[in-house]
Amino acid sequence: MLAATFINFWSYLMELIVRAVDVGSGNTKFVTGVTGADIRCASFPSIAYPSSGETPHWPANERRKTVCIPVGPLFYEVGPDVGLAADTFRAKQLHDEYTESPEYTALLRGALSMMKVPHIDLLIVGLPVALFSLKKSALEKAMVGEHQVGGGKTVTVAKAMAIAQPQGALVHYAAEHKKMATIGNEQSLVIDPGSRTFDWLVTRGMRLVQKQSHSINRGMSDVLRLLAAEISKDIGSQYRDYDAIDLALRTGKAPVIFQKPYDISRHLPLAESVAQQAVSTMRQWIETPESLQNIILVGGGAFLFKRSVKAAFPKHRIHEVKEPMFANVRGFQVAGQNYASTTSATGRDRPSGDAT
Repeated sequence: MLAATFINFWSYLMELIVRAVDVGSGNTKFVTGVTGADIRCASFPSIAYPSSGETPHWPANERRKTVCIPVGPLFYEVGPDVGLAADTFRAKQLHDEYTESPEYTALLRGALSMMKVPHIDLLIVGLPVALFSLKKSALEKAMVGEHQVGGGKTVTVAKAMAIAQPQGALVHYAAEHKKMATIGNEQSLVIDPGSRTFDWLVTRGMRLVQKQSHSINRGMSDVLRLLAAEISKDIGSQYRDYDAIDLALRTGKAPVIFQKPYDISRHLPLAESVAQQAVSTMRQWIETPESLQNIILVGGGAFLFKRSVKAAFPKHRIHEVKEPMFANVRGFQVAGQNYASTTSATGRDRPSGDAT
């Protein structure tokens, strides 16, 4: 009898569909599937290109990896190949009310569409630290219900839970380093330089220390705009190929401008100055850095901010994770699965339409 009950419980738990989405200002990351401890992720640029019709305007012989999502009176084209269609100046939204914008809804629904499941029992989403307490309840409420994902298809979300973005990274780090059992007794700092915001989170165990955690608008987009302005002055012409600058910073490969490789290395001190400003501001919020047992650097901008972080904490080891861009969303997934298993084990109902 007991064995049968145990088997039924785990069968029920395995049937629960938990998924995670991290709609960032630079990229939208999402979980496509889970097999044991393997969490598979994908991403696309956080660009939502508006149009008045559902059919994308591209040649019949050209297939693009995008979907058209209806939001209000418009449709928004989103997906990996959206850069082929989008005027990024029109399509990007970088402001604190972003989660309430139609573009955010389109990106979220685009991710839901690409998960290939019609129903999600528990959806985990993220928020910047500075907006977490202000936006958590409203975002969770907005996520619950039926979502139109284009082509007449829908995805239904039964329950939603919002997490501070770097908290997802902490969960991922603990799971990756097999520290889930011990990190609850440790004090940690998670640093997450993203596209628009530079977030940091101080925790005791898994609990957020609100007064030492914050986010500021100092991310990779600031670096890219600053360098684009410097290149424009240098070449005497407007230059806005942010993707080429980003690739050059990450790989060292020179961008090609007017058919010639351009030496971007002369502008690196300027890029470093943005990281230094952000880390210096964060450092002022940390009350007892000597008590930190874990300092974890994640996010798409981790490579550029690493030197400044190490300079700010010279006596600490700075931990990094594999694929830092997906650290938050993988942590969201682990947190969601843990929540689902805990609520099921304590006899609570299957996730319903009420937001957490």
